[in-house]
Amino acid sequence: MSKNETTGITSRPIRGDEDFQRVRDLLIDTHSITPPGFNWEIRRWDGWRYYNQNAGWDQNWEKLVRLWETDSGRLVGVAHPEGSGDVHLEIHPDYRSSIEEEMLIWAEKNLSQPSEGGPRELVAFCYEYDRDRHNLLKKRDYEQLDRGAIFYLMRLGSGSIPSPTIPTGYNLRETLPDNHDDAQRIADIINAAFKRTQHNAEEFLVFQKHAGCYRSELDLVIEAPDGTFASYVGLPYDEKNRYGIFEPVCTHPDHTRKGLAQALMFEALRRAKEIGAVCASTETGATMAANRLYESIGFTETYNLHVWRKSLPGAEG
Repeated sequence: MSKNETTGITSRPIRGDEDFQRVRDLLIDTHSITPPGFNWEIRRWDGWRYYNQNAGWDQNWEKLVRLWETDSGRLVGVAHPEGSGDVHLEIHPDYRSSIEEEMLIWAEKNLSQPSEGGPRELVAFCYEYDRDRHNLLKKRDYEQLDRGAIFYLMRLGSGSIPSPTIPTGYNLRETLPDNHDDAQRIADIINAAFKRTQHNAEEFLVFQKHAGCYRSELDLVIEAPDGTFASYVGLPYDEKNRYGIFEPVCTHPDHTRKGLAQALMFEALRRAKEIGAVCASTETGATMAANRLYESIGFTETYNLHVWRKSLPGAEG
């Protein structure tokens, strides 16, 4: 544990399930007082833990996740990776000036990874709207890379959502909780759509069982005439903020250009609105064809995310 004598804020490693839930609560509580995408949404936090074959606590997280707390014990900041050699900062906006640079310094020392034949590097992320972080990253000698992502937001409002149109022979339905066959077919379609091999049934079953944002009525597939999954859309839900998060959205390569993903998204939005949702979001790479789909759905707000990288002089890999 370390304490900043100027601010009175202490930092320490994450410790177990109670702290995991406290981070989740911070993400929920700051959603309404931060710009879109500023902190992770709960689907991403739940997924980092539970989209996994094992739901148990990993002791290694205590080296990778750092918490910042006030004297009264209020959690106001979290620094953590998602992959290897990157950092994500979750911050209560009232405490940015007190802890953000300190969080980044900790990450440089503890989360950076060796580059190929060169110094250690750390990747961080900054939205185009976030001038404070932009200036902090420049101050600490990060460089902006030519890659990023787009965060899409839709306010559901009082307008109607188009009814889904399903091609003849195809069938739209919910995925079945605790069903290994469905879970395996979800893994198969994600692998095929994104050209991966690592996904399996067990990780989805763990997510269904343990992730608080999972809602079976918002987890939808379209079956092809042969019974395989042709398209799949998940819409995890933040009940407190009445907020749906599309992840994933995918169609099997054998069934593209039939409007299947659009139909699933419309149906998921219709169902979400019925249970009280007021907005929905999704995120994708800045150059992906999926952008055209999301624009056709009605996502009218876009926020550009940039990737920044720092090489750490004298820290050879």
